[in-house]
Amino acid sequence: MDSKEDSKARKILGISAFYHDSAAAVIEGGNIIAAAQEERFTRTKHTPDFPIEAIKYCLEESGFSISELDAIVFYDKPLLKFERLLETYYGFAPKGFLSFSKSMPVWLDEKLFLKKKIYEGLAEIEDFNKKDLNLLFCPHHLSHAASAYFTSNFSESAILTIDGVGEWSTASISHGKNNEIIEKKSLNFPHSVGLLYSAFTYFLGFRVNSGEYKLMGLAPYGISDSKQTKEFELIIRESIIKIFDDGSIWLDQDYFDYATGLKMIVESKWEKLFGLKTRKPTDEIQQMHCDLALAIQRVTEDIVLKMALEAKRLTGSKNLCMAGGVALNCVANGKIVKEKIFENVYIQPAAGDAGGALGAALAIHHIFYGNSKLLSEKYDQMKGSYLGPEYSSKEIIQVCKKNKAVYSKFDDFQKLCEKIAGQIADGKVVGWFQGRMEFGPRALGNRSILGDARNPEMQKKLNLKIKYREGFRPFAPSVLEEDRTIFFDLEDVSPYMLLVAPVKESRRKDLPPNYHNMDLWERLYHPRSDVQSITHLDYSARIQTVTPDTNSNYYNLISEFKKLTGYGLLVNTSFNVRGEPIVCTPEDAYRCFMSTDMDYLVINDFVFRKEDQPDWENKSKWMLEFKED
Repeated sequence: MDSKEDSKARKILGISAFYHDSAAAVIEGGNIIAAAQEERFTRTKHTPDFPIEAIKYCLEESGFSISELDAIVFYDKPLLKFERLLETYYGFAPKGFLSFSKSMPVWLDEKLFLKKKIYEGLAEIEDFNKKDLNLLFCPHHLSHAASAYFTSNFSESAILTIDGVGEWSTASISHGKNNEIIEKKSLNFPHSVGLLYSAFTYFLGFRVNSGEYKLMGLAPYGISDSKQTKEFELIIRESIIKIFDDGSIWLDQDYFDYATGLKMIVESKWEKLFGLKTRKPTDEIQQMHCDLALAIQRVTEDIVLKMALEAKRLTGSKNLCMAGGVALNCVANGKIVKEKIFENVYIQPAAGDAGGALGAALAIHHIFYGNSKLLSEKYDQMKGSYLGPEYSSKEIIQVCKKNKAVYSKFDDFQKLCEKIAGQIADGKVVGWFQGRMEFGPRALGNRSILGDARNPEMQKKLNLKIKYREGFRPFAPSVLEEDRTIFFDLEDVSPYMLLVAPVKESRRKDLPPNYHNMDLWERLYHPRSDVQSITHLDYSARIQTVTPDTNSNYYNLISEFKKLTGYGLLVNTSFNVRGEPIVCTPEDAYRCFMSTDMDYLVINDFVFRKEDQPDWENKSKWMLEFKED
């Protein structure tokens, strides 16, 4: 690789696909032009399919054709994955023959001949000469590391990546210096923090590779100092896992089936070990499930903290960048920040596999072509993560005509914010659709559903009547950046909703002596703070800080709400219903609005009131069927 800087502003397409959360990203000269997940266009959540629609969008946004691209890069190395698969089956033989026989045809057809699959996918977008394409492959954990380091505002940094598994690595510690990423240490399959967490996701009745955030959301319902929680944590540490001082782990494979089988765990052994049955998705959630969720969350936090300390020891850096699916564990991230291991922590907002598409493109630009890292004076390179499509008034009007929608159009956006802030203060729920769609799993104020955090009924209303999902699911606050310390014990900013911090003591309400003996749902709805609907049972909250520099429309709305109420924060949840990807288009937004009990919909400067819409009480007319997440 030539270390001399390449002066050409190369056009690079990054792709992630064929596992889950397929995505595409386009950069030019290291600048991110566009990035989006395929699920937003096809409406199939976590789709593994080749991201044809996402690529189309990225090319359209950039103005590039496939033939004009200097490189196309895939986010991992399939031959190394195939090697891992074969060696794993060989190492566990004769166990796992059924899994082996099922996976081999898929690998031989789709993954071993990945170049062919990529060419076929690209050919559905436009004609090109295959010989003109420069198709490259980037190691999985390097894609994750690059997605965080090269978008950060650090000239050097420790880099920690943690996920299920890439080719062989399940976690890595690297050191980024200008345009280099030097790996210092890695943890290899089958020992994996991500797979451990997914195993508990499965055991507690949630879907692997999509329900891990539910497990994290369930943990605060566990009783911290209860005998059951402590026993569960002890069982995990003594029977399933060994944790070493550097954060590396060893998992007893007698309890797991993911290496060679068709399930995450050996259910009979887990049920005997923990004294409870594998929970089915339809089973009632009981206190023992909450306590087990808290136990594995604590173990995960311990591992991640140890890895962060090891990253500090190996690099000596004052900065930390994080990526990989486990970097979406906001509670663990919050612990790293609280411990002040590093002066500065940056977490890639699209930390999972979708972000690998962007990371692969950036790795090629900076490492392969030798270009210096880009730095800005104040912010990172993610542009607030608003990297998806936006829609014009003409396109919105077309949706209105098609659906005979009734709307008001505001020439003065500040007046619009005043009106909507007033409606939220009156207890109304608002679908808020603005500008470019977010890249990553979080809605950050452009594809959001908003409510009043003060309203003690808001969590129940949003879960049951808007999102159609489990009642325990917590909600996050969006707070004016300058007001964050008024509500939360949070010194750092959290623009991407990736840090959990405690609600201020001064905002909390006293709990009755018998609180921990109450029924789970009684505890959930018992007043805990003056911002009840975003306060978890352990007095924590997953926080997004909002600035006018990255999202002026959203900032103005929250500011207007503050003028009315004195509270510079709102409940913010993603604009979708259970099992549905976050909405992408105005059509998606209007349909979702009409199929729920949302009161208002705002698309750019168009405002829709539910009661004004034709046949507005007939929600079933608008409902679509989505697989449960």
